[in-house]
Amino acid sequence: MSHDEILARLNERFGAAVQKGSEAIDFTVHVEPSVLVEVARFLRDELGFDFLSNLTAVDWPEHFAVVYHLYSTQHPAPPLVLKVLLQDKENPRLPSVVQVWEGANFQEREVYDLMGIVFQGHPNLQRILLWDGFPGHPLRKSFVNRTFAYEEMEPTLPPPEQR
Repeated sequence: MSHDEILARLNERFGAAVQKGSEAIDFTVHVEPSVLVEVARFLRDELGFDFLSNLTAVDWPEHFAVVYHLYSTQHPAPPLVLKVLLQDKENPRLPSVVQVWEGANFQEREVYDLMGIVFQGHPNLQRILLWDGFPGHPLRKSFVNRTFAYEEMEPTLPPPEQR
């Protein structure tokens, strides 16, 4: 299946909620957040994109971009990149795709932990690399990157019996 065929099938089903993006590196499709889960299911069930290899996010000055790299292990289809832009940088939220691709579980948790993007409907959305009291999300451009003294961080740590 070619890139044009994939895009045509997506446009036929989802209309303007799916737009062609850049092909600078990989074929990219921009998806509106409101139809993300429906598009994901369609890609998996109808077009055979059954493998989510990577889910990450980028902090641009005006928005977040959540990026999904998809492959088909069943059909000869080229790789596909989905991008979802989130304009609300103060309270970024996006539906979880764990029910579509189980491999999204830890990857959504990592993006939540490091970027602060909330994946609604995630079965266990909690920090995966940092502790619950850690102040902020270190991959955001607005994060102040500095060394903290132990005395500053100690109140944010779990109780000694949980360390």
